[in-house]
Amino acid sequence: MKHTDIKEVLTNKEFIGQQVTVCGWVRTSRNSKNVAFVELNDGTSLKNVQIVIDKADDPDYKDLPRVGCSLKVTGTLVEGRNSAEINVTPADIVMLGDCPQDYPLQKKGHTLEFLRTMPHLRGRTNTFNAVMRIRSVLAQAIHQYYQERNFVYVNTPLITGSDCEGAGEMFRVTTIGYSNEYKTEDDYDAADFFGRRAGLSVSGQLEGEMAATAMGKIYTFGPSFRAENSNTPKHLAEFWHVEPEIAFAELEDVIEVAEDMVKHVIGTVLEKCPDEIAFFDAHFEKGLKARLEELISHEFGRVTYTEAIELLKKSGEKFVYPVDWGCDLQTEHERYLSEKVFKKAVFVTDYPKDIKSFYMKQNPDGKTVAAVDLLVPGVGEIIGGSEREADYDKLIAAMKDRNMNLDLYSDYLDLRKFGTVPHGGFGLGFERLIMYVTGVQNIRDVIMFPRTVGSIR
Repeated sequence: MKHTDIKEVLTNKEFIGQQVTVCGWVRTSRNSKNVAFVELNDGTSLKNVQIVIDKADDPDYKDLPRVGCSLKVTGTLVEGRNSAEINVTPADIVMLGDCPQDYPLQKKGHTLEFLRTMPHLRGRTNTFNAVMRIRSVLAQAIHQYYQERNFVYVNTPLITGSDCEGAGEMFRVTTIGYSNEYKTEDDYDAADFFGRRAGLSVSGQLEGEMAATAMGKIYTFGPSFRAENSNTPKHLAEFWHVEPEIAFAELEDVIEVAEDMVKHVIGTVLEKCPDEIAFFDAHFEKGLKARLEELISHEFGRVTYTEAIELLKKSGEKFVYPVDWGCDLQTEHERYLSEKVFKKAVFVTDYPKDIKSFYMKQNPDGKTVAAVDLLVPGVGEIIGGSEREADYDKLIAAMKDRNMNLDLYSDYLDLRKFGTVPHGGFGLGFERLIMYVTGVQNIRDVIMFPRTVGSIR
């Protein structure tokens, strides 16, 4: 069906005075004595195009398209009072899909909670229309950043036999399901599709390290799955993950790439999505644009975990979760550090080894590891990374301390035997980045179909 995107109609002055054909869904419609007005949106632009219907040849015209209907419209594009508009007659309108009066998005001002009950329709609202376009631009900017810097894009498996984080929060993959046929769990696993236990990947990092030790610099960008019973505004069971891995790199190199990448992608959104950023600035977070511009114009803060704990203990704040050395930082702690202490994005480094993953490089003090988290105002942690342990014996010891099954990680351990190198990387929670860029407070509202505890619609 030949037609022109509404975004092009609204931004390309060459169309003024020309006949154009557009398609879209009716956002609003109203009738008057001599003309009728329809606001049409096709998803390519936050702004609607106004269709002005001349009723001179059909003064009894009453078949005004209802909100939610889809139309094909052909008419002359002219300069309107605030934006370009299309002049048509009733005969120039083709109904593609009618919509009943009980269409649930008749009114404006629906709450985000209400819209979560209809994920198949909420993309037609301004909020989700804008979120999805920003999501698209951010994704493209991430690929652009790494492609321009000689990183190789790799696709790591979604079905895996090992738990990268060692936390036991994997979704199980099986073709058998419930059965009383097997006496032991080992018998069950042996009879299953892969002949051993399998699950959905919580991270592509382990496979990413394997690729990096062959190609030097790689990145993955795909879904990860965590069966974490956490019903918070920043957790999903299925989320998108950006994970670069860099050979011949130490922690400082990892931090440099993380900061540079975040600044690049946010700068790209500010450049390419001015209308969307203005929308979120007006309706979700006053001062959003200024905050993003401020973020990319300054170096990020730096603090060690030990220093951060002291800052929190001396803050005088009454945190819900007590603060002491060895505790895992909670969102309230992360936001206090980024919003109240540093008032900008801040890297926290050198965490206690007991609260971090087995693969992180052990520091000389014997208590901490070369780990880093990036905390940002309004969200908390959006990046977690580390220099990886390259010493075979130290890695084995860390895994034995956690009672891990070394047989499941034989390929990973081989990397420390066959030409091991200093290397590191990080994981960026893509939805958390979108939350930060838009000011949207709940992670369920920055992905089309959120998967959370008890919800899979």
